[in-house]
Amino acid sequence: MYEKTYKVTAKKVGDLEVSIDARGHKVTIDEPVAQGGTDKGMNPVEMLLGSIAACQTISTQIYAESMGIKIDEMSVEVEGDMDSAGFMGYAKFRPGYTNIRTHVKIKSESDPSMVKQLIDLVEIRCPVADSVKNGVEISKAVVDVEK
Repeated sequence: MYEKTYKVTAKKVGDLEVSIDARGHKVTIDEPVAQGGTDKGMNPVEMLLGSIAACQTISTQIYAESMGIKIDEMSVEVEGDMDSAGFMGYAKFRPGYTNIRTHVKIKSESDPSMVKQLIDLVEIRCPVADSVKNGVEISKAVVDVEK
């Protein structure tokens, strides 16, 4: 009905440093020094959490306006648990997050029950959180090798 395709491009620019580009906007992804990077940006798993937090923040503002709720201040903290043993190949552990938690702080003069209904709506409709929570098919990569 309103399907839209989004696209980002990632390019290796250092040992573990990656430049992500979307519509001319760039973000640097890197690993901490302790993990072999140069710490020039968030690592990919932090970026995933950041994407959830940003999407919920934007969604809250959009739905708040339609519900007549004025948000004075807002922050969304997202944290997740992951065992790096899965990334290292230990079959007993999965490589991704096993649990993700969100803490929303809102300053508003609106009725607290309406604000909670707003956040309930955001948790249902946030596209990034939905993609993580409900999974999404990822097609096998097309690989071009050049010499």
